[in-house]
Amino acid sequence: MNRILLCLSLTLALTLALPAAEPLESGVPIGKRPGPYSFLVATGPQRGQQTCYVCEQHEANKPAAVVFARDTSDPVGKLMVKLDALALANKDSGCKVWMTLLAEKADLDALAKWAQKQGLKGAPVGAFEDADGPPSYKLHKDADVTVILFAKQKVVANFAFRTGELDDKGIDRVLKAVAPVFENK
Repeated sequence: MNRILLCLSLTLALTLALPAAEPLESGVPIGKRPGPYSFLVATGPQRGQQTCYVCEQHEANKPAAVVFARDTSDPVGKLMVKLDALALANKDSGCKVWMTLLAEKADLDALAKWAQKQGLKGAPVGAFEDADGPPSYKLHKDADVTVILFAKQKVVANFAFRTGELDDKGIDRVLKAVAPVFENK
C-alpha cells in the first residue's frame, strides 16, 4: 500500500512539475513580409471569387489582421466580431480584417451563414482549400487559430492558439496588439 501511495505521489509531483505546453509558433514571423495568397471569399462583394487581400493592403501600405481558423467555433466568432468592430471604428486608417477558414473543400453557403449569425459587418470571410493553409505562411498543424497582424508590409504581431486555447484572455491579447496599429495616424 505504501508503495502505491509513493508511486501515486511521485507521479502527481512529476505531472505538476511538467511545464505547460510550449507556445506555438505559427505563420509568418514578426518582422517578415507576409506573402500574397488568394482564397475563395464567402461574404461581401467578392463572394465566390478568389481574392488576395494581402495584395490590396500591401499596394496601399495599409495595416491588416488576418485570422486563419480550422473551424468556425464560438471563440473564433467572438474574436472576429471584436476585430470587425475595431476595423470599422478605424476605417479611416485603411485597415482591414478578414478570416480564412482552412478546409479541404469550401462550403461558401455555410461560411456565409456563420458570418451572418456572428453579425460581421465589414470583415470578409472565406476559405483556403487546403487544410495546411498557404505554404509560405507555414501555419503550425496544431494551431487551431493563427492571427497575423501586419503594417507597412511587415508582420508586427503573431498569435497562435491550440484547440480550446482561444479564450477571453487570448482575445484581449490580440485586441491590445491590433488597436494601436489600426489607429489612423
